[in-house]
Amino acid sequence: MKPVVLVTRKLPDAVEDRLRRDYQPRLNPDDRLYASDELVARAAGADAIVPCHTERLSAEVIARLPDSIRIIANFSVGFDHVDLAAAKARGIVVTNTPEVLSDATAELTILLMLGAARRASEGERLVRTRQWRDWSPSFMVGIQVTGKRLGIVGLGRVGRVTARRARGFDMEIHYHDLQRLPPEQEAGAIFHPTPEDLLPHCDFLAFHCVATPQTRKMLNAERIALLPDGAIVVNASRGTVIDDAALIAALKSGKVAAAGLDVYNNEPDIHPEYRELPNTFLMPHIGSATQETRDAMGFRALDNLDAFFTGRAPGDRVA
Repeated sequence: MKPVVLVTRKLPDAVEDRLRRDYQPRLNPDDRLYASDELVARAAGADAIVPCHTERLSAEVIARLPDSIRIIANFSVGFDHVDLAAAKARGIVVTNTPEVLSDATAELTILLMLGAARRASEGERLVRTRQWRDWSPSFMVGIQVTGKRLGIVGLGRVGRVTARRARGFDMEIHYHDLQRLPPEQEAGAIFHPTPEDLLPHCDFLAFHCVATPQTRKMLNAERIALLPDGAIVVNASRGTVIDDAALIAALKSGKVAAAGLDVYNNEPDIHPEYRELPNTFLMPHIGSATQETRDAMGFRALDNLDAFFTGRAPGDRVA
């Protein structure tokens, strides 16, 4: 008998075709967001769950999962939506999909930097609403990216790709991480042992760190004060790293010139003032949203399932 796999969201066609070939999938063709009760009910008799970051597999939800569930193979690189301790306590393996998102997320980070610096949202609105009248030397003046200092919080896989792309703009790379990287991975980037050491060197600040209690509201009012006046903040990691009230206040005062955001607290019901500010460039959590990357994420999740159900250790096990 092929293992039964509950798939919580609509996945790319190629991924679902492979699921049908190798498993007994319970698919979600309408791409509905399952509430916790429905997710638990649909898991009855299943051997595995393939969730996305949109599902909150809390300790309470995991405690209610049927005993038949043996593995949670996430369709995401992040796994903060799963209570790993609760899964481990029940003997449920948890995996993620690292590495395959790096290029797409780095591309999106560069888009956020350019969009925020060059006032892309404002400009597009002017064109679409026919408010663009003429050209003048003072019209829609933004901030140049080329040659500026880019600070990266988290120089992991995505952070290193972002740094490589940013060097194409002759940017000087600074970074903070839990520890200094080997020289070959730094590639000339300048290490700062604390966020406080990093922030004064950031004309642009990009977050590529994971969501942990230590990174929650990492960018708060005290740390924003350490940024150069007119810095630009971009975030394609997790919304929890930013204190929304503090960033919004800084955007209003001009301490932060602009922000480019792809992730938020309480998605999709984000802080309403972000929508109202003219100096925000906002994307709807699409860092990995390329056809190539979404296929690769699905195949990586299925590789983890294949390994588990053939008695091998999944390569991307996180619990």
